[in-house]
Amino acid sequence: MRGTLYIVAAPSGAGKSSIVNAVLARDPQISLSISYTSRPPRPGESEGRHYHFVSAQQFEAMVAAGDFFEYARVHGDWKGTARQSVEPLLAAGRDVLLEIDWQGARQVRRHVPDAVGVFILPPSRAALEERMRKRGQDSEEVIQRRLAAAREEMSHYDEFDYVIVNEEFDTAVAEMASIFAASRLRRGLQAQRHAALIASLLRED
Repeated sequence: MRGTLYIVAAPSGAGKSSIVNAVLARDPQISLSISYTSRPPRPGESEGRHYHFVSAQQFEAMVAAGDFFEYARVHGDWKGTARQSVEPLLAAGRDVLLEIDWQGARQVRRHVPDAVGVFILPPSRAALEERMRKRGQDSEEVIQRRLAAAREEMSHYDEFDYVIVNEEFDTAVAEMASIFAASRLRRGLQAQRHAALIASLLRED
């Protein structure tokens, strides 16, 4: 049985990665797809764990070769999901989670219409700016550029199936976990998963 593809998107600073990491730690059925990016690593980031870091020239060569499941230019840098990071896992029955932006989500839905989308919103614009500054990883210029882009990013929340407001971290984590749990109980998946049981229950004696 083919796995489910989950898309999680949010404006920068909304807490997406922290929520996703907390859910993945408690849910072994989901694999995180590691994206490629042309930006340099931030402090604390490592190759193959947070991203696959490549040069802009290498990224563009991969685009030309058709290696990407989805890709987009975000805040001046390339980001993308390689096909080999997703398709083999789905085919093997594993659920796969993509942490991408709304542009990438649109591309993914063209290939996988039944992908489950989750968008994370901050509780306020002030909270979004505060979280960006607390990271201490970006220059003032980068922060201002990300704040300017946040409103545009958040305007696409209605292209997703579920919306989580990250006001209280533990609540947001529980809400995302409940989305994954409910998704696995969809009738079509359960009919495949428990075909023998359902057949036996409906058999006429």
